[in-house]
Amino acid sequence: MTTEDLETAAIEADPDLPIFRITREFRATPSQLLRAHTDPELYRRWVGPDNAQITIDYWDARTGGSFRFLDREHGFRGCFHEIRADRIVQTFTWEGNPEQVALQTFAFIELGNGITRLSAESLCSRFEDRDAWLRSGMETGVNEGYNKLDLILSAGTV
Repeated sequence: MTTEDLETAAIEADPDLPIFRITREFRATPSQLLRAHTDPELYRRWVGPDNAQITIDYWDARTGGSFRFLDREHGFRGCFHEIRADRIVQTFTWEGNPEQVALQTFAFIELGNGITRLSAESLCSRFEDRDAWLRSGMETGVNEGYNKLDLILSAGTV
């Protein structure tokens, strides 16, 4: 796979609710995407921008489990509310602003021909919180991270 093959995630803000949605297709099965989102070593390898240095503090990827990871000095944490073969529901908090807790749902939708759509939705408590996420430059981390995930998937290690 070359960089020309890599796609860009669609990131959209809902006009009526404090939600943003991320949609991206992968050459993978739903089970591969689930594993990439729940296996701490795989997650560490792809999440975030290219210059990220992810360290997993703790990771208990099961319904009722929790996680915490760091990118240099920035901490992120949350709770896994539900993990199923086709979706993950979790909270996500940047420790630099612990009042901004997002409820995230990741759906893995098999489209056929070896393609799975990742549909992620992040519900924030206020429009201001959602808009702060969108202004943060997160699209760089999302797209560079998913491009790294594409390369991991194409190498057959998931």
